[in-house]
Amino acid sequence: MAGAIAIKGRTLVEKIAAKASGRADARAGDLVTADVDLCFAHDSSGPRRWAPMLADLGRGLWDPSKIVITSDHYVPAVDAESAAILSLTRQFAADHKIGHFYDMEGIGHMLLAERGLIRPGMLVAGGDSHTPMAGAFGAYAAGYGATDMAAIAATGRTWLQVPATIRIEWRSNLGHGVTAKDMMLFLCRELGMDNAFRAVEFAGPTVEAMSMPERLVLTNMAAELGAETGVIAPDGVTFSWLRNAGAAVADEAEARAWASDPDATYEAIHRFDAGALEPMIALPHSPANSVPVGEAQGRAINQAYIGACVGAKLEDLHMAARVLADQRIASGVRLLVAPASSRVTQAAAEDGTLATLMAAGATLMPSGCGACAGMGAGLLADGEVCISTTNRNFKGRMGHAGAEVYLGSPYSVAAAAVAGRIVDPRGYLGQRRAAA
Repeated sequence: MAGAIAIKGRTLVEKIAAKASGRADARAGDLVTADVDLCFAHDSSGPRRWAPMLADLGRGLWDPSKIVITSDHYVPAVDAESAAILSLTRQFAADHKIGHFYDMEGIGHMLLAERGLIRPGMLVAGGDSHTPMAGAFGAYAAGYGATDMAAIAATGRTWLQVPATIRIEWRSNLGHGVTAKDMMLFLCRELGMDNAFRAVEFAGPTVEAMSMPERLVLTNMAAELGAETGVIAPDGVTFSWLRNAGAAVADEAEARAWASDPDATYEAIHRFDAGALEPMIALPHSPANSVPVGEAQGRAINQAYIGACVGAKLEDLHMAARVLADQRIASGVRLLVAPASSRVTQAAAEDGTLATLMAAGATLMPSGCGACAGMGAGLLADGEVCISTTNRNFKGRMGHAGAEVYLGSPYSVAAAAVAGRIVDPRGYLGQRRAAA
């Protein structure tokens, strides 16, 4: 009797593509039609784009329980147009009985993570380029344009070309004051931002030792590498986070199978030493313009911004507070803090983090995409200089095209706010490292 045909080792994204398409196997380069497990959009990319297309098609939503909509770009409304977009979003969610509608509760990518909506092995389609953030849970999460998203919302299906995977292995412990954000700015410089139609898999002892909030930074900024998605194999850290979010995985042993096989084929494998990494700063006007902090040191700033899905999680606020404890921001500098969600704001208030930030002179902003997306409060004037925890610093991204935006970790942004210029944040951490 002939035995079963062995399937050669596969990457994580190849496994998910096979499951989603109902095929025994799927390989990089294959074109497949796939079932979507979760569909996500926000007030800018969702209902206002979908509604007219769905009306033209005479279609409703395929499964409202599997659709997540958040209001995070236009909140709070700053003008009549923003208010109208939010009103449309709220009415659409009510009319279509959306299973997960979060109104002014935080940035959608953060909400997907903190509400336990992502599981290993899922195929997630999102109407935002930073949808890959969900890949930190061992999911295949990719961003789509408005037309594709309307079709997905109506049918629950999409097509995709299975991407080849680039594996990035990190070894050694991160140094004092060095974070996942520094790792990604380094990778933007080393690998460039033109890795289109590829998946990036983050692995190695350094990644395995990371908290989930720091892992989210890696997969979020796979978008800055130009990748289709970013993934991290699920492990004990993943399952602990999901349990704490009230979304325990029924069979954790089975869920661990959502990982690349040891003999999987990669387009490339890159290995880096995390212990050799310094705090990194992205110079204007691209994340790829990243340099060690010493090469950017001394640049005077007008504004420091701690915000965005990638840079205002509770752990990020803790980093900033370590620098700002018993300090005061420099005269003439604005330090704006926009927590990634209302739950982050509440937790930071309860543990004293907000008090530390406010005592240093920070201004607390509403949770939402805000200045990161060039909307709402915190925009820059012509000639102003800002250092930010956000993921992008393209010309005009945070206001006037004549402004300059530098990117750094929460440590680097907080340190610059105190000094009034870009500095090495490690000089402000001192002995607080042991107490953190």
